[in-house]
Amino acid sequence: MYLLGIESSCDESSASIVEDGQRVLSNVVVSQVKDHAVFCGVVPEIASRKHLETINEVVEEAFRLAQLKYEDMNAVGVVYKPGLIGSLLVGLSTAKAFAYQLDCPLVPVNHIEAHLYAPHLEWEIPFPNIGLVVSGGHTLLTKSHSFTDHEIIGSTIDDAVGECFDKIAKYFDLGYPGGPVIDKIFYNGDPIAYSFPKAKFKGDQPYQFSFSGLKSAVIHQREKFLNENHKDTVDNIIASFQKTAIDTLIETTLRACNDLNISDVVVTGGVSCNSYLRKAFGKLDSIKSYFASPELSTDNAAMVGGLAYHLLKAGVTADLSLNAHSKIVKRGKVLE
Repeated sequence: MYLLGIESSCDESSASIVEDGQRVLSNVVVSQVKDHAVFCGVVPEIASRKHLETINEVVEEAFRLAQLKYEDMNAVGVVYKPGLIGSLLVGLSTAKAFAYQLDCPLVPVNHIEAHLYAPHLEWEIPFPNIGLVVSGGHTLLTKSHSFTDHEIIGSTIDDAVGECFDKIAKYFDLGYPGGPVIDKIFYNGDPIAYSFPKAKFKGDQPYQFSFSGLKSAVIHQREKFLNENHKDTVDNIIASFQKTAIDTLIETTLRACNDLNISDVVVTGGVSCNSYLRKAFGKLDSIKSYFASPELSTDNAAMVGGLAYHLLKAGVTADLSLNAHSKIVKRGKVLE
């Protein structure tokens, strides 16, 4: 079964053709990083216009690389939430046109669930597992019962961790996006030169995250945390920041694993490309962590087409009235 996947939730236009939810025949991604770099962040209006300019070419290239025709498709999967509303609508409109033209099912895909599926394209991962979704827009912990059944057990109450990286990089004039450049600088500095604060939650919300305090400490109050044995350098500040942010993610994830007696962890999203994060998880003996390849960790349509296959098997489809939604819809603690 061949599925066309379309992703346009933020600043990547992507189309992919996936066979039976597993075999990626093509995965074309066009990034808008250069268009947004001057603003040190994604500008929604620019993003949606760039999607309009590229989406047709991206889809055509996906078919060319897969060596398939339109009529070979059995269904079309598309991200319809969460994301930038204008960007989502471009991909959604394109997917509707294909579904209508081909008279095939339209499968609605949650962007977060697609990220959680990405490592499954490359690994056999048992359920239940703990999912850590980390990106510029999201920081979530989930308990995943199946490909399509995820329970939110924790999330950020303010900045997403990737957003925090971008803001720190902007403050120090390091460039955009902040994640890759900070990860590179990390190895030039002393990661224990500063003792930056980690937000910790207790009570009935032990798996929440907060990065605004860390961001403020790094930007406005760094002198307070300076170890007198180390000189005040940007490399030391950046290295200490990254270690604190990543250690916070790992410690909270481990807490969830211990409390819920689950030893398998899926780590996904753009921040999962961070080298220190991958190395630190890899050193843990108490859990088994699963990462997608970097090209499948950032926004892409292969994860969309792969998950759409399982949603289709479960009977999840939509008609042409499907609309885009900018935020995650939470009912209780279920990711919907």
